[in-house]
Amino acid sequence: MVMTASQLSEAVADGSVDTVIVGFTDHYGRLVGKRFDAEFFLESALTEGTHACDYLFTVDMEMEPIEGYTFANWDKGYGDVHLVPEIGTLRLAGWTDRTAIVLCDVHTADHALVDIAPRSVLRQQTEAAAELGLRVEAASELEFFLYRTSYRDAHLQGHRNLEAAGWYVEDYHLLQGARVEDYVGAARRALKASSIPVENSKGEAAIGQHELNIRYAPVAEMADRHTVMKHGLKELADGLGVSVTFMAKPDADQPGNSCHLHLSLWEGDRNVFDDGAGGRTDRFRWFLGGWMRHTPDLMVMYAPTINAYKRYQDQSWAPTGLAWSTDNRTAGFRVVGSGPSLRIECRLPGADTNPYLAYAAALASGLDGIRNQIEPPAEFTGDVYSSDVERVPTSLHSAVDRFTNSTEAVRLLGRPVVQHYSHFFRSEVAAFDAAVTDWEQRRYFERI
Repeated sequence: MVMTASQLSEAVADGSVDTVIVGFTDHYGRLVGKRFDAEFFLESALTEGTHACDYLFTVDMEMEPIEGYTFANWDKGYGDVHLVPEIGTLRLAGWTDRTAIVLCDVHTADHALVDIAPRSVLRQQTEAAAELGLRVEAASELEFFLYRTSYRDAHLQGHRNLEAAGWYVEDYHLLQGARVEDYVGAARRALKASSIPVENSKGEAAIGQHELNIRYAPVAEMADRHTVMKHGLKELADGLGVSVTFMAKPDADQPGNSCHLHLSLWEGDRNVFDDGAGGRTDRFRWFLGGWMRHTPDLMVMYAPTINAYKRYQDQSWAPTGLAWSTDNRTAGFRVVGSGPSLRIECRLPGADTNPYLAYAAALASGLDGIRNQIEPPAEFTGDVYSSDVERVPTSLHSAVDRFTNSTEAVRLLGRPVVQHYSHFFRSEVAAFDAAVTDWEQRRYFERI
C-alpha cells in the first residue's frame, strides 16, 4: 500500500521520514522536481502544491532550452507551472533513508492540466477508456545492464571500457544471477519497501543484463510505478558505486534493453478480451487491430531516442516486423495468457521509453480500434524475422517525419501534443546530426 497523508505525518513525527521528493517526468521520462523538508511539505506543499519553471518542457538532455516551442519560450519569459501532488502516489523511497516520494500532475497558473505533460497525455486516454466503461490493466517489463563501474567513473571514461557485472550471457542463469544479488537483491527489497510489488528478477540475454518484474496495476498507476522504479534503481546504483543503464542499445554487439508493455481491458472483474470459453472477443481483436494500424504513425512514442532504433535487428529478440502471434517472441505483438490473464504484449518499446507516452499511444490506438471495429491482419505463424511483413521504422528521423505529417496522430492525441512532441523529437534528431561520434573518429581519423 502507498502512504496516506496521516501515515506520512506519523512518520515525520517519529523521525523516520524527514524529506519528501516531489517530482514529475519531462519528455525523456526522467524525474525532475524538488526535495522538501517533510514538515514543510505537510504544512504547505501537500495541499497547495509547488512550482517549477515551465522551461522543463522545452529542454534537451543537457537542460538547454530549445527554441521553437509555443508552450514556453524566451518571449514568454519562461514562467512557472504549478505542481499538484497526487496523494495516491505518495510512498516511501525505499532505496534511501528517511525519504518519501510523491508524483505530481502539472497545471497551468489557472489550474488547468498542462496538456503536453506526459502524465496529462496518459490521463486523457484513461478517461477515454472510462467513458467506454473500461478499466485498463498494464505491466512494464524493464530490462537494464548492470556495470561494476560507477556512474562518475563511467563519465570520466567517456562511457568506454565499462566493467560488466557478468562475463557470459546469463539468461535465466541462477549462478550468474547470484553474483549480482548485492545490487539486484537490494533493488527488489528497495522496490518492495517503496510500495512497488515485485514479482521476480532474472538474468537476461546479454552479458550483465537483467530484468526486474513488478506487479501489474491500472495503467496510470503502472506508469507511476515504472517511473519511480527507474529513478530508484539509478539512485540505488549510485549509492552502491555501480551503474545501470536503460539505454535501448548500449552495446552494438549484444541484444538491447526492452520494455515489453502488457495490456488488458476490464469491465468490473471481467477481462473483456476473454470470451469465457477459451477464445477471444471482438473487442480483443479490434483493440489489437487499432493498436497495430496506428503503430507506424505513433512509433516515436514507443521508440523516442536515436539509440532506440539500433535495437531493431533481426534475430536479436527485438521485433523488426509489425505482426501478431500467439506466444511468439519474433512478433511485435505477442498474445499471452488465457482466461482472466489474457493480454497483449507489445515488444516494440525499449527501456528508454517514457511510459506515460507509450501507454497513451497504445490506448489511443486500441480504443480507436474498438470504436471503429478495426480488424488486425491475420495471425502470423513462424519466424517474423524471415517474413515480408511491414517493417518497423529504422530511424527516429523517419519515425518523426511520419508522426509530424500524420492526420491520424492529430486525431488520436490532439494537435497540441503532436506539434509539441514533433518539435521535441526533431530537436533530438538535429542534435545527433550535428554531433561527431566516436564511430566517425575511429573510422576516419587516420584512414580517410
